[in-house]
Amino acid sequence: MIVVTDFDYEQDMVEELAGELEKTIKKYPQKIKADPENVEQGLAKLVLTVVELLRQLMEKQALRRVERGTLTDEEIEKVGLTLMKLEEKLEELKIVFGLEGEELNIDLGPLGNLM
Repeated sequence: MIVVTDFDYEQDMVEELAGELEKTIKKYPQKIKADPENVEQGLAKLVLTVVELLRQLMEKQALRRVERGTLTDEEIEKVGLTLMKLEEKLEELKIVFGLEGEELNIDLGPLGNLM
């Protein structure tokens, strides 16, 4: 007769999580690239990713408010123009830093992609 204790179950879970963590770590470089050119592009990528995420969240919130009827026509126009200008500026900055839209989607390992 095999008896499974809580410890055995927890040990299996720990081993499984450790395996997942190891796979995720292997996806990323083990050394930091200290090249000044890469630092600038990496920082731009991070900042633009955060701005794009915020833009998408603002857009979704605006759509919800439009659907609920809590925005006036003037506010709808203002929000629409603001989001369009922000998207245009993001596209300009991506070109300046040589980034593609897909590059702003950070891989969070087991959690999936950011966007």
